[in-house]
Amino acid sequence: MDIENLFDASYARVLSREVEGQAFFAAFYELFLAASPEVAEKFRHTDMTSQRAMLKKAFYRLLSFYVSSHADYYLKEVAVSHSRVHLDIVPALYDLWLETLIDTVRVFDEQFDDDVELAWRLVMTPGIVFMTFHYDRDDDSGG
Repeated sequence: MDIENLFDASYARVLSREVEGQAFFAAFYELFLAASPEVAEKFRHTDMTSQRAMLKKAFYRLLSFYVSSHADYYLKEVAVSHSRVHLDIVPALYDLWLETLIDTVRVFDEQFDDDVELAWRLVMTPGIVFMTFHYDRDDDSGG
């Protein structure tokens, strides 16, 4: 199984489609906000257009982290900003984030199967581990 090629092909498919008039990242946030009252509360005063743009930027950094095993300045800043002392994004919400992401891929990728799902999980997990690692850190000195 070629994880990177499976992921890349799936990612290209999801970005190239609209489902019910929605692009991939917009659909993801609609599902994510509906998935949990805690998530909805965290985003209550958020400009979702800006948030989708930030997600795209962070998403590319997560992909880069998978490929290089190196967290750039931006990813470190995002991790610190999501820590307990800042936005307080508890680690369990990352599990929900990943499950919602997989659910969104399932809708957008007409070739979705177990191998595609596993590829997405394997590519996203290192970045999620990096983010949750910083949850209980007071600053960015740990990374």
